Amino acid sequence: MSARRASPSLRKSLLLGILIPILLFVLVDTYSLYRQALAAVNTAYDRTLLASAKAIGELLDIEGRGDQARLRAQVPYSALEAFEADNRSRMSYRVSNAQGQWVDGEQDLALWTGQLPQQGPYAALVDFYDDTFRGDAVRVAVLLQPVASGRERTMATVQVAETLELRHTLARQILIDTLQRQLILVTVITAVVLLVVDRATRPVRQLSNDLEERSEDDLTALPADELPLEIQPLAVATNHVMHKLQHLLDHQKRFVRDAAHQLRTPLAVLKVQVQSALRGDVPATQGLEEIEATVDRATQLANQMLSLAKVEQVRQQQDFAGMDWAEPVRAIALDLSALIAEKNLDFELITAPCRVLAHEWMLREMARNLMHNAIRLTPEGGQLHIHLENEGNQAQLTISDSGPGISDALRMRLFQPFAAGSAHSGSGLGLTITREMVLALGGTIQLNNRYSGSLCTGLDACVRLPLHTS
Repeated sequence: MSARRASPSLRKSLLLGILIPILLFVLVDTYSLYRQALAAVNTAYDRTLLASAKAIGELLDIEGRGDQARLRAQVPYSALEAFEADNRSRMSYRVSNAQGQWVDGEQDLALWTGQLPQQGPYAALVDFYDDTFRGDAVRVAVLLQPVASGRERTMATVQVAETLELRHTLARQILIDTLQRQLILVTVITAVVLLVVDRATRPVRQLSNDLEERSEDDLTALPADELPLEIQPLAVATNHVMHKLQHLLDHQKRFVRDAAHQLRTPLAVLKVQVQSALRGDVPATQGLEEIEATVDRATQLANQMLSLAKVEQVRQQQDFAGMDWAEPVRAIALDLSALIAEKNLDFELITAPCRVLAHEWMLREMARNLMHNAIRLTPEGGQLHIHLENEGNQAQLTISDSGPGISDALRMRLFQPFAAGSAHSGSGLGLTITREMVLALGGTIQLNNRYSGSLCTGLDACVRLPLHTS
């Protein structure tokens, strides 16, 4: 449960993945809209400032002539009163002559020292800037007003300042209205996203519920075709895993069943032999020899069954690597050299480098089982030839004995578990293990009688594995 809580939620990931970009966009869009609204407010109120500056400029004239000419301004407050929106903003002005000397208005309003913009929003000689006046933030309009009276000409600088309370109030109201609309938009988008995500993840939740409600031994395939296209790969992979688990469980059940069946017989025989020896029915030496033979057969059977189980384990792990097949073949031939010498066989071993993708234990067990069968079936003084060579894109191991061969009826069932060629030929697992190993490595195995005319001269056990080129 703790691991489940720590795992990321697909539903949460979808919601965050959709809503976070939307929220970021809304925030950026809100800021952009606020800046645009503020710029529009400034533009609108700047027109008022320009109109007031022009109204003051029209009231200017020149007094006197020649060197005595002076700029004169008689501006009543009523000239600005018409441009004040309400009592939340205050307007002040200053008129200066061409030399920057104060003529009229507020002397403590800082003289404009800037430059006219090359392409301003208005055709007049006007500039706008932000400043402070008597501790308040103000917006100032500067108008360069030509003044003429008779033959006298001069240039006046008219500055009109307005406090920003009204502009800020309007900008805040625009921001609040914008945020309210954006909040409604985000709410609607969130509701739609929640609904869509809930509908989109419903098949996943249904699939999870179906799996949780299954019994422990129910490994049937999921109905992948009924699921959305995006979830079908998950269902197909799950079905693949279930198929592998079912195969593994079937193999384990079969192994337990076969082990119980096959080990029951030697254990029963062993018990009878022990009881017979205890009663003195047979000499002690003979009884011990019979017990030893039974223990050997049971040990061989147990080892082969463990090998059969290990084949499935290696198959599942896929712990394969590129290696030269010739090395384990030569090693096993050396291990079995005592048996070859005991039967005085005409032995031939020819190997070429053959690199295959395999597990070393598998290659050794395949060679051991096939060689051991060939040595057992070859008569004393007979021939036993082992060839390992490359055939196209495959490596081929051929073990040729000079035994009696096999019948067609036996060939059909020889690779089945516990299908021995005769009652005294072993447990019947050697070829089964070999075949499972070959199939696990992607190869093939064949047992073919070798004829000279109509006479069977022996058996060829041929194993082919794909060459590993990388």
